[in-house]
Amino acid sequence: MSENILKLEHVSKSFARTDAADVTNALQDVSLEVRTGEFISIVGASGCGKSTILRLIAGLIAPTTGTLTLDGRPITGPAPERGMVFQKPTLFPWLTVEQNVSFSLRMMHNTEGMDEKVDRLVKMAGLEEFRTSYPHQLSGGMAQRVALIRTMINNPPVFLLDEPLGALDAFTRMNMQDELLGMWGESRHMMLMVTHDVDEALYMGTRVVIMAPRPGRVREDLKIELEYPRNRTSSKFMEYRKHVLEMLDFGRAEDEAE
Repeated sequence: MSENILKLEHVSKSFARTDAADVTNALQDVSLEVRTGEFISIVGASGCGKSTILRLIAGLIAPTTGTLTLDGRPITGPAPERGMVFQKPTLFPWLTVEQNVSFSLRMMHNTEGMDEKVDRLVKMAGLEEFRTSYPHQLSGGMAQRVALIRTMINNPPVFLLDEPLGALDAFTRMNMQDELLGMWGESRHMMLMVTHDVDEALYMGTRVVIMAPRPGRVREDLKIELEYPRNRTSSKFMEYRKHVLEMLDFGRAEDEAE
């Protein structure tokens, strides 16, 4: 498998405010390099630009300054090799659960083994009884599970996850964490996940990028030297957890002092 290299070089992003003449600086001078086989967890306070980073990588928005490249090619818009799961599920309301999950495979005429893939993912997400249901018949958490496995079925080389598990109950969330790690372990594709859950970030990431807010910037890019599967109660895990929490608290204290 060839290695993909994603680079963000001195990326900044500003948004015009509709209620004022000035702008909001969402990101400032962010540089990051991610390679095939890495799982990057991005954590930070609300408003620190975590989701903006993913939207830039997905090609949904353009940077104000700086460059984003994948394998040396500029990212100028969305592409199939960069799959994204959003905070809120974006399902086709006229399609059933199984039709939503298989939609992209059918559009690409990639139907070999499709039914088996759909069956496995629907079962993994605990949605077997709802496979013929429509989005309006699902709870918010169930709809998010559909959105997640709809992207998972394509196994994209760059997988972008924006708080994908936040609406799930604790049991389903842990199952989905392990399923995502299993998929990543098999493919060793590149994954970037935004989360507010420090334990989740440490459980899943090979690196944890800690963001500081206003404007969003990288405070620390922390390599997690723990083997998989990880023990959430081990002393080393708890040391990492303490450090990340201290860094996040430090960021808030620094901003309050300014």
